[in-house]
Amino acid sequence: MSRIGRMPIAVPAGVTVDIAENNHVTVKGPKGTLERDLPEEMEIKLEGETVTVARPNDLKRMKSLHGLTRSLLNNMVVGVNNGYTKELEVNGVGYRASKSGKELTLNLGYSHPVIMTDPEGLESKVEGNKITITGIDKEKVGQYAAEIRDKRRPEPYKGKGIKYVDEVIRRKVGKTGKK
Repeated sequence: MSRIGRMPIAVPAGVTVDIAENNHVTVKGPKGTLERDLPEEMEIKLEGETVTVARPNDLKRMKSLHGLTRSLLNNMVVGVNNGYTKELEVNGVGYRASKSGKELTLNLGYSHPVIMTDPEGLESKVEGNKITITGIDKEKVGQYAAEIRDKRRPEPYKGKGIKYVDEVIRRKVGKTGKK
């Protein structure tokens, strides 16, 4: 049995879960609403204040989908209740981030500033050299954070670039002079 798949999902107060035909799940909460089509083979049951996911048989595909379905559902419930955040850090001389309206402007040592627009449902804040992305959809928050990081990945010699706050950059030793 899937260790993650068999765990029940506790639905907190103020959050409603609606399961339509073909496993179209709608989760409403204090922060917003999320909708998703989950795999049709899985049996999703709402029993009081918990949601359980069961699989029809023990085929490899069903085992894979079991834990995935439960995780996606749990992420939706947590998202509409608490939301998700990702923090990025801009390191480097002259590297800056600034925010105006929905536009995030990054000065990353290129000949031009990189301008990114916040996707629908996400919000980014800039405080000093930290960029904080918040939203209710875990997937979108992570994707937008990855796109920002991709504009200038951290390099191993000086550690310049955009990195996640909890990310550790393995540093390399630079060149040494001749004797």
